[in-house]
Amino acid sequence: MIIRQKIMRNVSLTAHPQGCAQYVKDQIAFLESKKTGVKTDSLPKRVLVIGGSTGYGLSSRIVPTILAQAKTVNVSFEREPTEKKTATPGYYMTGAFEKEAGKRGLYAESIYGDAFSKEVKEACADLIEKDLQQVDLIIYSLASPARTDSETQEVYRSVIKPIGKDYTSLSLDMQSGMVVKETLQSATEQQVHDTVKVMGGEDWRDWIEYLLDRGVIAEGAMSVAYSYIGPEITYPMYREGTIGKAKEDLEEKAALIDGQLKRVKGRAFVSVNKALVTRASSVIPVVPLYISLLYDVMKEKNIHEDCIAQIFRLFTMRLYGTQTVPVDERGRIRIDDLEMRDDVQKEVMRRWALQTEGEMVKEADLEGFQREYQHIHGFGYDTIDYDLDVDPREM
Repeated sequence: MIIRQKIMRNVSLTAHPQGCAQYVKDQIAFLESKKTGVKTDSLPKRVLVIGGSTGYGLSSRIVPTILAQAKTVNVSFEREPTEKKTATPGYYMTGAFEKEAGKRGLYAESIYGDAFSKEVKEACADLIEKDLQQVDLIIYSLASPARTDSETQEVYRSVIKPIGKDYTSLSLDMQSGMVVKETLQSATEQQVHDTVKVMGGEDWRDWIEYLLDRGVIAEGAMSVAYSYIGPEITYPMYREGTIGKAKEDLEEKAALIDGQLKRVKGRAFVSVNKALVTRASSVIPVVPLYISLLYDVMKEKNIHEDCIAQIFRLFTMRLYGTQTVPVDERGRIRIDDLEMRDDVQKEVMRRWALQTEGEMVKEADLEGFQREYQHIHGFGYDTIDYDLDVDPREM
């Protein structure tokens, strides 16, 4: 079939297997260029990534693999392809990464299934026990729209909504580049509760507790979950909204998990990462407009980082390579430090004030936003002929 990108309401419905493979190869090429002078002795050699098929999770597999020849296990939920329907980008990217790891003689395996379930946790621990014995690092990078409780079978669904009152703000139609105005109704108490159940720290804690009981976490191991704060302009929709409540819960649970890991002299951290174009961020009102402005400012200042560059810096300059992990007053790793610089935020806010509903976005990196959104689904690469007939089942 001829695979084209189909986008509906800022959501891509298709992915291209060859393009997803190119995305992975580009991340590997970046790391290959950074190898010289990087101390790799302290990097983890056995890594579990819960939610490791795309975005920060995928980069968290690639960095230790390429820099330190680490063995990695991914847990993610993916839609597999059919003869006439493409798979999720994560399915193709995971397959491409594991193929590249295999070329280098390195171990890389995945468990596809519901990461919230007891069955997947058990299967993951069994695999670690059999092939790796233990893991030195557990990354929690799960992004899911729903969670089924293993005990009660109750289904919780996350929502992206403000809390307390409806919220109206400017945003961006990423296909046309037009500034639009969006209004979202406030969340109910039940929706806030359910979003925290899905996207908060409860499941991260459950994973660590189970893996500890199984004895598959190595002495001195670390666990890191990814979060985001952002500027005040995004607070009503993000930090003060349903997602923000979930992230607060994640950060609160980090202290409990840190205590759990003391059993093996380990540590737990939340890493606050930079705003990036992802499948999730593209559908959060306000965020696409903010990111398009942010990218342009950071690129002008030559401090822009994409996903792999962020995780490279996180691993080599924050988690490892220092005697103590540098954290803020709340114990969080702030790898969003460049984004949140005063000069960056002041310039983004200046540009935000220029935007008008119904007009094209001004002084923004619309092209970069669109290109990155294409790339995370395997489209927009000059080296790939998108007119060729492709079997979506082949990678």
